[in-house]
Amino acid sequence: MRGVAVLGSTGSIGRSTLAVLARQREHFRLVALTGGRNAELLDAQRAEWAPEFAGLVEAGPASTMPGGAGVLLEAATHPSVDIVVNAVVGSAGLDATLAALRAGKRVALANKESLVMAGELVMEAARTGGGELVPIDSEHSAVLQCLTGHGGTLERLILTASGGPFREWPAERVAEATVEEALRHPTWRMGSKITVDSATLANKALEVIEAHFLYGLPYDRIEVVVHPQSIVHAFVEFVDGSVLGQLGFPTMELPILYALTHPARLPDAGVARFDPVGAGPLTFEPVRREVFRTFAVGVAAGQAGGTAPTVFNAANEVAVAAFLDRRIAFGRIAGTIQAVLDAHAIQPATTLESVREADRWARRLAHEELT
Repeated sequence: MRGVAVLGSTGSIGRSTLAVLARQREHFRLVALTGGRNAELLDAQRAEWAPEFAGLVEAGPASTMPGGAGVLLEAATHPSVDIVVNAVVGSAGLDATLAALRAGKRVALANKESLVMAGELVMEAARTGGGELVPIDSEHSAVLQCLTGHGGTLERLILTASGGPFREWPAERVAEATVEEALRHPTWRMGSKITVDSATLANKALEVIEAHFLYGLPYDRIEVVVHPQSIVHAFVEFVDGSVLGQLGFPTMELPILYALTHPARLPDAGVARFDPVGAGPLTFEPVRREVFRTFAVGVAAGQAGGTAPTVFNAANEVAVAAFLDRRIAFGRIAGTIQAVLDAHAIQPATTLESVREADRWARRLAHEELT
């Protein structure tokens, strides 16, 4: 039986992870839980699961649990933990990813920002600490499932994107989209920040950067197509021209379970079985880069390398927060990120301090752009 820590247990991925663990209690033991600020939900989870450790990153003065960012590190390196599910949103998840890998843990990674901000450092931590990185994102899980057992014959990746709520909207209307419209995702149910990232396609740019580090491919061999049904999660093309795809109805519970068990598989009656007739016609479209500028800006930052992806991620987090607070229009998100990147002198992202300094600088400049 393997011990599991769930970082970000009160978010959507964290709750899905607990649903999977509830069905797989004979194989996994929940050792540690951390939440963000939802003390009531974390208290309920702690009462149900009785973990050895539980903590709240933003604990209030009346909380009886450990509080502060240090709870993520404590859970991630807990001696009884074998697998760390990092479901923390944003840059806050980086230190826990590094600590867990250096401690030799398997990191089931939903926090894509860890690789976007510090991909080289994360991969080095896995090598030197003996840890293992297994993705939870449905697209990267799909790639891993297609590649397992196929050695070094990978030629090209094609990640799919739902297209978000504005897939067919004209550019002028997209620029004026409201918060409510941006949060109305057609196929996935996620937290506010990730849902807005899906509406701008920033999320897909982050996934391209993540795929570059996970699978060692140059950016010109990682492509994205819009697939509104969200049934095919990725295609993998091999050197002989053969293509495999991984399919399934939209659910995060399947990739979460696979991240816990890879390369093995466990029976799970909780996931809807695939029905090709019920799935209906499957369609694919190119990304409208001229409309979804944030996607193009993010991929260009990945190609630039160094601290550019860190700056892209930080500026995006600031701009999305401002949009959710109704301080800027949807159309200003991409322009804000581009302005910050244009002002940035790219540095090597080879130390944690250089990454943190780029992150701090980008956030400061993004706030200035928005005032």
